[in-house]
Amino acid sequence: MLSPWLSSLFLALWLARLVRGSALTTAIGANERLCFYADVDKAGEKIGFYFAVTSGGSFDIDYEVRDPNEKPLLDGQRERQGDYVFTANTVGEYSFCFENDMSTLTEKLIDFDIMVESEPRREASAKPGQVADHTSALEESIFKLHGMLMNIKRMQRYFHTREARGFSIVKSIKSRLFWYAVLESMGIIGMAVFQVYILQTFFTKTGRRYKV
Repeated sequence: MLSPWLSSLFLALWLARLVRGSALTTAIGANERLCFYADVDKAGEKIGFYFAVTSGGSFDIDYEVRDPNEKPLLDGQRERQGDYVFTANTVGEYSFCFENDMSTLTEKLIDFDIMVESEPRREASAKPGQVADHTSALEESIFKLHGMLMNIKRMQRYFHTREARGFSIVKSIKSRLFWYAVLESMGIIGMAVFQVYILQTFFTKTGRRYKV
């Protein structure tokens, strides 16, 4: 008979195998289109798709998700971020594309996550307060913990996106203030030189005109 700790360890490893995903950060240049792909092994699997524009322009991007038959599943224009979960009814390769078509010069940085999850199906308990025969109390606790961890992950994504956007805005303002200060300093120096030249020319001409 396995101990409760070993049972929880095996169940946690089993849940980890059910999830396949990739969290990435990529830069998309102006008028550029990038596509990423995820394989679905069997129908009914859940696909999680998250993205957020962290820097560049107005923090917006066009996106499109297609199934293996090139049928559009999700699409949007000038979206700042998105978090979607849908069921893959077709086995094959799903495409996730981003397009920075609205920008002519600005490069954009995107954080995104594509997750394919085989979610186990559990029957409801026969009576309130009871657990089904095939699901133990330990398994119930681990499933609840898994759900809470996913919520924490979503919150981390949200705060990471806000932090990245805030840093990008501060960096942009800092650059603008620097160049504004440079232009202002050059203007003051140019005005001073011009005033000295005018005064020098005025007194030189006056001195020649009334020279004794």
